[in-house]
Amino acid sequence: MRVLGVLALFCFPLLGQDDRLLAERSLEYLKALIRIDSTNPPGNETRVAAWLKQVADAEGIPCQLLGGDPERLNFVARLPGSGEERPLLMMAHSDVVPADPAQWEAGPFSAEVIDGRLYGRGALDDKSLLAAEMAVLVELKRRGVRLRRDVIVLAEADEESGSTGIRWLIENAYAAIEAEFAINEGGFAMETAGGQRVFHVQTAEKIPSRVILTARGTAGHGSLPRPDNPVVRLARAITRIVDADQPVKLNTTTRRYLQEIARLPEYRWLAPLVPRLDSPASAGAVANQIRRREPEIDAVLRTTISPTMLSGGVKINVIPNVAEARVDVRRLPGESREEVLARLRHAVRDTSVEIQPAGGQEMPATEPSSLTTELYRAMEQTIRETYPRAAVIPYMTRGATDGAFLRQKGMAVYGAPVFLREDTDSRSHGNNERISLRNLAEGTALLWRIAKAVAEQR
Repeated sequence: MRVLGVLALFCFPLLGQDDRLLAERSLEYLKALIRIDSTNPPGNETRVAAWLKQVADAEGIPCQLLGGDPERLNFVARLPGSGEERPLLMMAHSDVVPADPAQWEAGPFSAEVIDGRLYGRGALDDKSLLAAEMAVLVELKRRGVRLRRDVIVLAEADEESGSTGIRWLIENAYAAIEAEFAINEGGFAMETAGGQRVFHVQTAEKIPSRVILTARGTAGHGSLPRPDNPVVRLARAITRIVDADQPVKLNTTTRRYLQEIARLPEYRWLAPLVPRLDSPASAGAVANQIRRREPEIDAVLRTTISPTMLSGGVKINVIPNVAEARVDVRRLPGESREEVLARLRHAVRDTSVEIQPAGGQEMPATEPSSLTTELYRAMEQTIRETYPRAAVIPYMTRGATDGAFLRQKGMAVYGAPVFLREDTDSRSHGNNERISLRNLAEGTALLWRIAKAVAEQR
């Protein structure tokens, strides 16, 4: 069954007439954004920025396109307030990861609606948030909402590979995006088996710190096993670093997260374990116990290591002299890259295996955003007013976002949990990326209430 248009929105009991009009606008915007192919590489984010500028210009909202590469410009729009308080920044990235059309039910850039779900690359990451933010900005303008602070919308380029967009803005045009706090991707809502919604507000994030393991040995014929076979050495090294438990370290976000989630009926088994994570003598064993039951929770307690790529060798009957593995390391924000590398080298215990940083994108290590800012409190209050049975908890994501660069500048950045995680495994970056019309509508309405709560004149 294929659902066309937005008629399905009118059956949503949680949406009033004004919210339905807002939902229609966010859906219109999301369809248009998905149909702009901004696959990175090469990105071509200027196409998205130019389309957003057309929308802003038509609404009389001041905006500009900024950046160092004409093909990869950032979009910044600002709705002026009274200036009594510092601005609110709503940000999202305009690039998307590649998609193979052969693996999709609908074209990844078709924005087709099937059974009430909008398909397309960026439907989750991150054009849905961008569409919602732009719809909210336009709604503020159309209704003439009196603002006590400026409201800024930023669509930044190149989040998926090099973060060149946000870094260029910070270095060359920071005044255009400087704010007291920011709403960004990284948060999400989930529904428990008992029907309770749990809203995860992202206040911290782990740091990608990829490494390359290179094993060396003597090349030769495969018919004669060699003790210095680099493939064997590499395999042993990989096993050792994966099997070596990384130390458990809690921060303000993860400590509060554990306390809050342990109160939920499905996670009460955590309650007696959480206090034991503070003891170095028991933390490792307790984390291992948690991992066996819920790997997602264990992943926020310590640095994680996942081998992802292998290379080396030219033929099945030839022992190579070099074998290489690439490993995705996500370190805790309170650890340095050097600390992690030292632990890996100690675990490998083989000087013939070199362990070096892989280079590429790496976000800065920052402290978690405060849980006492007006924006965080507004999110808590607004969510609980909208969903009275909801739990609202701070969360450290395993992924990484451009928000880290703004946290480094002292800005509080929050991954707003406006959208519900609809699938057991997120389809972000996967095949058939999609969002339901209802999820988009309700998420946009929630974002609207949060923005009003924190920016409207009292």
